[in-house]
Amino acid sequence: MFQFTRKQIQNHLVERKIKRTRFVTKDGHCNIKFGTTEYHNHFAFLMDFWTTFVEIHWCFVIVLFAAAFTGSWFIFGLLWYSLAKNNGDFEVLQNSAESQRMKCIENINSLTTAFLYSLETQTTIGYGGRALTGHCPGTVALLIIQSLMGAIINCFMCGLILAKISLPKRRAKTVTFSETAVICLWKGNLCLQIRVANLRKTLLIGSHIYGKLLRTTITPEGETIILDQVNIDFLVDAGKDNLFFVCPLTLYHVIDKSSPFSEMAADTLQQQDFELVVFLDGMAESTSLSCQVRTSYLPREIKWGYSFLPVISRTKGGKYRVDLSNFSKTEPAVTPHCAYCFHNEHNKEFILHQHVREGIDNLGFDVIDLQDSVDVTEG
Repeated sequence: MFQFTRKQIQNHLVERKIKRTRFVTKDGHCNIKFGTTEYHNHFAFLMDFWTTFVEIHWCFVIVLFAAAFTGSWFIFGLLWYSLAKNNGDFEVLQNSAESQRMKCIENINSLTTAFLYSLETQTTIGYGGRALTGHCPGTVALLIIQSLMGAIINCFMCGLILAKISLPKRRAKTVTFSETAVICLWKGNLCLQIRVANLRKTLLIGSHIYGKLLRTTITPEGETIILDQVNIDFLVDAGKDNLFFVCPLTLYHVIDKSSPFSEMAADTLQQQDFELVVFLDGMAESTSLSCQVRTSYLPREIKWGYSFLPVISRTKGGKYRVDLSNFSKTEPAVTPHCAYCFHNEHNKEFILHQHVREGIDNLGFDVIDLQDSVDVTEG
């Protein structure tokens, strides 16, 4: 039999608890359920029917598409059948010339033929075998109504399919975050770092990034706040707004005295109960639609004392190359044990002196002198 220590069992239970309480999944979906049946108002979703139809799954859209057209054909087929029957078109008259003259619709003698006439009318097929005689005003009015309803159904279903295909969240699928976050030194500061990459060559215009730290807190009055949100500011070398998002970027959060991570250390980070949610907002260059990309990091997905491997290099031919195989790879880095240790003036100078980076070449690429002029960019 397998035997586990008490510590292993506790760690397993803690890990299961953290997995159950993840609020935002790695692909950006929110793990939340609104209310109960007592407060769940389905009528509100019907009032906002367009958003409801756009957000439903494709299988329901296909069923709705088939049901809308087939149902309208059948309903109007019943109406055509009723008009023809009430007019006596199904009765066999002795005088064939009189029968031919008084009929409302030619060649409709059953419900099946009435359904076929409805289909041919709404889809404008017009085989020529069935047609209006013009002797019944009701048939003219019904023809106008069916033509208008068919146009409305066509416009609605085409707009719905086009809206679902062009949803901006599909563009968000081509923006990816690193699987883990790291904490290390950057430009003389202790920082939490995350990587994000745009897998398309088209840019996200006006991109800006921000984060939220979700955790359970207790107020001085004794009130427990679940999912208390703390703002987390992220920066890149060029700032935090209007990013030039053409190649993978590394996001930095400076862990200073005002940062919630300043209370944590390398040996206590995994024991914390929080979730870091990172947002990237932007507008797709090709469609001009706004989109948002989300992901989250749990304490076990944050590595203290590691840094990311480089992903951008230049070849001797003067082209920029992006190696996404190193996108989420990390390496150990000289990092203080905690934020308090780093901010201590006596230790800070010693840590920065030890933190000497010689540079790491991206394996597989030939790096040339940065002073060479380069005019060609390759994604």
